[in-house]
Amino acid sequence: MEIFLDTASLKAIRHYNEMGMVDGITTNPTLLSKEDENPEEIMHKIVDIIKGPVSLEVIGTETEQMIDEAHNLTKYGSNVIVKIPMIPAGLKAVKILKNEGIKTNVTLIFSANQALLAAKAGASYVSPFIGRLDDTGQDGMNIISEIKQIFTNYQYTAKILVASIRHPIHVIQSAKIGADVVTMPPEILGKMLSHPLTDKGLKTFLADWENLQNKIKVKN
Repeated sequence: MEIFLDTASLKAIRHYNEMGMVDGITTNPTLLSKEDENPEEIMHKIVDIIKGPVSLEVIGTETEQMIDEAHNLTKYGSNVIVKIPMIPAGLKAVKILKNEGIKTNVTLIFSANQALLAAKAGASYVSPFIGRLDDTGQDGMNIISEIKQIFTNYQYTAKILVASIRHPIHVIQSAKIGADVVTMPPEILGKMLSHPLTDKGLKTFLADWENLQNKIKVKN
């Protein structure tokens, strides 16, 4: 399973990319608005840092607007995936862009039906938002299971990109179901890295090593 970071923070992207953990990036206007730099400069830098897929989102809601924006976004690099909203005009844009050879990520998916339609339109990725479903009392992971079964039944090539990850358990559940990608905020990836028993064990090892060195010094 691939791990994407859902962020526009260059600091976080560089930090985790240097660990070899980042397969790709997803961004959106909200994430870009949280940064101090010019959005265009940030997008350029992200594409330069990350060699894997980088999802950059359109703003328009009409088909022609989205197609024009997609053409501009793909100029940032050959690894750009154009994020398109799950609306009728968006699916029309997805079909046209697929015929042009431009990869798309259909975002704001909240049902297996929507994922199925996005795949049929030619999306490269479908992004179900499981955390937001959980927030409304629904079982977000159940949607992932349904999408996985449908895509397997009919050999759809669209990748399942699990979005709106709320905690590390979501990541494990997605992996067990067989999702292709999870995208998460940097703080969730940080939680995946940590465990109190790891910290405790390391502290013990270091203390024992220091004691050993002190014994050697006494003998000498």
